Amino acid sequence: MSTSATPKYTVPGLSTQDGGRVIELLRMRLHALNDLSLTLKHVHWNVVGPHFIAVHEMLDPQVDRVREMADDAAERISALGGVPEGTPGALVAERTWDDYDVGRADAIAHLGALDLVYTGVIEAHRAALTEVGKTDPVTEDLLIEQLRSLEQFQWFVRAHLESSGGALSTAGSHTERQAAQDAEQGGPR
Repeated sequence: MSTSATPKYTVPGLSTQDGGRVIELLRMRLHALNDLSLTLKHVHWNVVGPHFIAVHEMLDPQVDRVREMADDAAERISALGGVPEGTPGALVAERTWDDYDVGRADAIAHLGALDLVYTGVIEAHRAALTEVGKTDPVTEDLLIEQLRSLEQFQWFVRAHLESSGGALSTAGSHTERQAAQDAEQGGPR
């Protein structure tokens, strides 16, 4: 976690201690969103196969929106009296997840791995939402708005992974590589 101290000031109605806790939660969301935008671009550049163009074109609007979310999180950190750190060094030093580990691959493989990436980001956003909801309704609203988009993007990804019977090919996958393989094979083996 960051070594930043409690801010010297924060928004009216929050104590500096509560503002500091919200800043720390948003710092991790900022890192996750910056990482997600880079991961989506990585997939955009490395997707191949018969579904290439559909996935390639689906990802650019997601990248743009995720970058907007990162900007909103950074601006909220500043409004709360914190210092948003958007450098690669800060992201790598503070993140609690590994790099995306699928390189050039078929579109369905990447979508399988992205399903797990989105699950991780959404679950962490929801956990932060639960905590900030106790003290800061403005940040809560920001996270709710972001979750709406993140969940929609995961739905777009999952539409490629779902069978007509409603089963996800990535169900039970625990790693990105496993999810990529399961997606290519039509489900866990």
